[in-house]
Amino acid sequence: MRASLIQIAVNPDETVDARRRRAAALVRDESASDLVVLPELWPVGAFAYEAFATDAEPLRGPTYEAMAAAAADARVWLHAGSFVERDGDALYNTALVFSPDGQLARTYRKIHRFGFDQGEAVLMSAGGELAVAPCPELPFGLATCYDLRFPELFRGLVDAGAAAFVVPAGWPARRREHWSLLARARAVENQAYVLACGTAGTHAGVEQAGHSVVVDPWGEVLGEAGRGEEVLVVDLDPARVATTREQFPALKDRVLGITAPVRPGTGGR
Repeated sequence: MRASLIQIAVNPDETVDARRRRAAALVRDESASDLVVLPELWPVGAFAYEAFATDAEPLRGPTYEAMAAAAADARVWLHAGSFVERDGDALYNTALVFSPDGQLARTYRKIHRFGFDQGEAVLMSAGGELAVAPCPELPFGLATCYDLRFPELFRGLVDAGAAAFVVPAGWPARRREHWSLLARARAVENQAYVLACGTAGTHAGVEQAGHSVVVDPWGEVLGEAGRGEEVLVVDLDPARVATTREQFPALKDRVLGITAPVRPGTGGR
């Protein structure tokens, strides 16, 4: 199974419409892959707080339409990163996953909002459901950026059937070492692939870490991007998840249960 992580740069001089068209073209270019991933909030920039309300879209808005068409044209599973969704008076950091026929397969509203009582934490509402995308070769759990710091979410995704985690992000450069460390930790402790796709460039003055990374179930880094815009292409062996869990069955030795106000997602809204 081949995965392409598109580490797109968010340039403030590029309009949202232009970046949306460019992202769709980049997805179409990856038709040789099975799974394509975009970063968090790439239409507006993860730290462009002042644009959240003005550039928010309904679920089936222009980003949805562009990504659905790109997934169908490329015949790929597409994790389209996330965008600012408007639902009534509420805003959400919402991820979209499309199947190779362009149909919406899963949505996920980010549960852990970053900002410590400012920024995303006050501008957006929190999601409340886990979601696993039903990719036949490799069911993958959905998490977004700051979620990476909360291991209980990933345990819940494992219990819901995830063999991999796809984590789009707008991670700041000053905490890049945390990004790399946490991606490997989530892979090792859950014996699952981690595909963590970040942005390049600068969002509202915040330099982005880049360094998108793919980690296998044993914690080995299979590929890592640099700082600029690029596409990271990595081949995965879905069978390696079951093999790792059989050879080193640590998950079977879990003693403490999980109590969380979330449940597995059942599909796109």
